[in-house]
Amino acid sequence: MTSIKAMNLSKAYGQTMAVSGLSFTVEPGQVTGFLGPNGAGKSTTMRMILGLDHPTGGSVVVDGVPYQQLRHPLRKVGALLDAKAVHGGRSARNHLLAIAQSNGLPASRADEVLELVGLREVAKRRIGGFSLGMSQRLGIAAALLGDPEILLFDEPVNGLDPDGILWIRTFMRKLAAEGKTVFVSSHLMSEMAQTADHLIVIGKGRLIADTSVSEFIGRSSQGFVRVRSPRLAEIAALLPGAELHHDHLRVNGMRPLEIGTLTTRAGLELEELTFVQPTLEAAYMELTKDSLEFSS
Repeated sequence: MTSIKAMNLSKAYGQTMAVSGLSFTVEPGQVTGFLGPNGAGKSTTMRMILGLDHPTGGSVVVDGVPYQQLRHPLRKVGALLDAKAVHGGRSARNHLLAIAQSNGLPASRADEVLELVGLREVAKRRIGGFSLGMSQRLGIAAALLGDPEILLFDEPVNGLDPDGILWIRTFMRKLAAEGKTVFVSSHLMSEMAQTADHLIVIGKGRLIADTSVSEFIGRSSQGFVRVRSPRLAEIAALLPGAELHHDHLRVNGMRPLEIGTLTTRAGLELEELTFVQPTLEAAYMELTKDSLEFSS
């Protein structure tokens, strides 16, 4: 299966650097989340992958070549960048038929992907009357037409209801399990925590992290140990940085084993000693706080 590889990729608009020296590889067989604040350069990067924007410096290749050199691009890469960038007067089926025919794909494939994304019942309806959620499903259907090895989704859950969000989450993981390369940008950290295996995080056009979800969360200082005991005040006096929160202590900068050893030596019984892992959202907010274009 194929990968996406960016090498020192840069893009300037006048004096503004949207992307600066970005290098990463998106591997097959996993869902790679693409995260970053507004204005970080995510959409620009995806557009450069697809040859819609030309790099100012560096390069990006798909299956070892620039996108423009792919002989059958829709069979290699499927993408959803803007769900509303369609001809509103066409029906859903005719929209897909036009794409299929221009790429040498059988008409039957349009019906197959409409069924796959749950739009079979509205296949003959005009796209102009679609909700955002329906448009997202149609955009995903278009991306799947060529049964590509690589899929790029820019904010694919926008406008989806809870059932739709669960569907796309499950579907992306299924595609990755089949060995496909799935690259998805999102601002919904809760979704990325449940969907992505790997993360590429950028800020102000530069790489912040290229790592697994668990390793990214592990970089955060937001994790703490929760301690419960009938003798909290005495334990708090033993532990530097301990904070009293109602019926428990929150201890930063220490591991459970250290705390357990100290309290045992002091003869202080414990009712709970739990390391509380930070959420992906907490880790993301901490590690991107210096890369925000706008902050409040």
